[in-house]
Amino acid sequence: MLSRTADHLFWMSRYTERAENTARMLDVAVQTSMLPQSPADTERSWRALLGISELEPAYCAKYPAVTARDVIDFMVRDPSNPSSIAACMREARENARAVRGALTTEVWEIQNQTWLDLQKHLGNGLLDQDPGKFFDWVKYRAHLARGVTLGTMLNDETVNFIRLGAALERADNTARILDVKFLGMRDGASGERDFYYWAALLRSVSGFEIYRRVYRDVITPGRVAELLILRPDMPRSLLACMAEVVDNLRAVRNDLSADTERYAGRLHAELQFARIEDIMQRGLHDMLNGFLAQVNELGNRVSRVFLVPLAA
Repeated sequence: MLSRTADHLFWMSRYTERAENTARMLDVAVQTSMLPQSPADTERSWRALLGISELEPAYCAKYPAVTARDVIDFMVRDPSNPSSIAACMREARENARAVRGALTTEVWEIQNQTWLDLQKHLGNGLLDQDPGKFFDWVKYRAHLARGVTLGTMLNDETVNFIRLGAALERADNTARILDVKFLGMRDGASGERDFYYWAALLRSVSGFEIYRRVYRDVITPGRVAELLILRPDMPRSLLACMAEVVDNLRAVRNDLSADTERYAGRLHAELQFARIEDIMQRGLHDMLNGFLAQVNELGNRVSRVFLVPLAA
């Protein structure tokens, strides 16, 4: 496959996944902001969301204060934010258009219609009237894109690059969602209020029912971390994402990809044989920061070996 074609497929998938995960982060932030808390705690939560998304400097350069309304606007539709949901959906559609011939009609129509419908939703006030409904729509369109891809595309390198991009982006975003929530919590906190925080986090990654099925007990920070990091059967866990990366790298390997495969395999193995007790003792925030740096490096390696290299 031509590297430019692979590049468009990879980034179409990443941008679709990024839009969904931004919606998930904002959804949990909106839910938890409605719990009883001081204005200072509310601001810290929104600031933490900007920080873990690496958007705080850009936001502060444009807005005088950190408020829920401005953060949501900045992360959903602000044209100056290249990581906003609107920007991601636009880029996903443009990448799909560039490789229209490599996609089925259904896959292209999903990407194109999602972009067109987004313009309607941003114009009719849905985001302001019911943010939760808008975020659910973003998640639904991402689910639809994935389902149509797997249900209509030939399972060749085209699908491998799509799945590779989605898995890398999902791993990055699961780590960010988990980190922003742990940073926003008090060490050793417990109680009814915290139950709603963790329940909201689990729902943001479609993990609430899964948690109940796996643990059948009260929600605790350690178990939430274990589910989202180490469970191989949890679709959004870091381990599951890295298994997907390893499998798809193997399927598209070439003469230059051995080192990239080893790098991904080592990161997968570290998660596969880790214990949550050791991770919590060493420090979850440090572990997640390290993982994010490694995933970023892995993405750079994939770009150098298979895709159009990223600009320096």
